Amino acid sequence: MSSPPSVTLLDVALRPGRPPMLLAEPHGDPAHWAARHREALRATLAEHGAVLVRGLGLHDTAGTTATFKALSTDLMVETESFAPRQRYETGVYSSSKWPQNQPMCMHHELSYTLEFPSLMLFACLRAPADGGATAVADATTVLDALPRKVVKRFDRQGWLLTRTYNDEIGASVAEAFGTDDRDTVERYCRANAIDVRWQPDGTLHTRQRRSAVVRHPLSGRRCWFNQIAFLNEWTIAPEIREYLVDTYGADGLPFNTRYGNGDPIDADVIELLNTVYQHHTAREPWQDGDLLLVDNIRTAHSREPFEGAREVLVAMADPIRLADCSPSIEVILP
Repeated sequence: MSSPPSVTLLDVALRPGRPPMLLAEPHGDPAHWAARHREALRATLAEHGAVLVRGLGLHDTAGTTATFKALSTDLMVETESFAPRQRYETGVYSSSKWPQNQPMCMHHELSYTLEFPSLMLFACLRAPADGGATAVADATTVLDALPRKVVKRFDRQGWLLTRTYNDEIGASVAEAFGTDDRDTVERYCRANAIDVRWQPDGTLHTRQRRSAVVRHPLSGRRCWFNQIAFLNEWTIAPEIREYLVDTYGADGLPFNTRYGNGDPIDADVIELLNTVYQHHTAREPWQDGDLLLVDNIRTAHSREPFEGAREVLVAMADPIRLADCSPSIEVILP
């Protein structure tokens, strides 16, 4: 495995239960500061897996976009989104539209795709009145804390994501694939190991099997890398799950996860996964102008419930293919 570049690490504050934090002095130009400290920030990220930069004073889309581009020359266009976002500029989005009283549990962005971001960039333009932190958890620490029996099965079988697209819950076909043309959607799915089934009423149902554990391409660390718990039916609030099952049927939920062989995952396993995440969560309340960098393979992130207005911009950057992360199962194209 190659090593991170030999660059002096920035002086970050390490505090139990909180992500590493750096106080910046941009002197009015966050993008210039980010460009000047880019290599040091990346070295710090390689060391810690996440770093919160406070004091940049990010306050608008233009300045945030310039800062994101100073940190990465390869911002991604999102495909296969699970929830709608507002797109501001190429590669720059709002946070996912999700009920603010419901948590977005720990996950790795687009971990169900064959190509995903290795770097996540978050900028807080407006902090909520209460809650709403983008918390983080180290994927290797989480993997080591999980029972060996649970890890062994997911290691051997992987996990299965099922989706049934509709216009009410989650991303629509057009939002997820950039088009609702059936031929185009089917070509994309065939090229990305996704099984496609059009229902009699015209809705789209998909299934995709992915590895639950990967190796970090730089460090070689094994990482618990998936969205098994977040997108599972047992993580949904009981009253919402009941509504979805009544409306769409148990097999028609907007998204759900299973073991890689198709067996359902029991509620107690999902509770275990979420509990382990909770025990290893680091959080820091947002302040206006904050910037958070996250190594998307090494570090899971979440969004906690909040009150009041919250504006966080997101960029997915530096795409990497699943095949380059030593997945534990083989992806078979349909």
